[in-house]
Amino acid sequence: MAGFLLHQGATVMCVHGGQATPSTPNPRVTVSGQPTALLPLPWSIAGCPGVPPSAIPPCVLGQWIAGTVRVLSNGQPLVVFSGSGISIPNGTPLLPTASQTRVSAE
Repeated sequence: MAGFLLHQGATVMCVHGGQATPSTPNPRVTVSGQPTALLPLPWSIAGCPGVPPSAIPPCVLGQWIAGTVRVLSNGQPLVVFSGSGISIPNGTPLLPTASQTRVSAE
């Protein structure tokens, strides 16, 4: 999947407004001076309130399920803006809203 690479400083949110950041940034590839994120590694989500009226638990972790297919780092695909990710434990989507726009990968 082609798209701009997501890095540690990118703005990624769960649908409830929690801020997601890579738990283990990838220092081998940097964009805009910040490390990128590898697809199989989890993201931490902070500040998610969940949905109290329906008792949906807050998002705690995020996992990307689609990223680069031709560009790898350390043998792993990278996370891209156009990729898709879900939050754990409730499975709602992760929404990238701002990232660098100079480096793209397929």
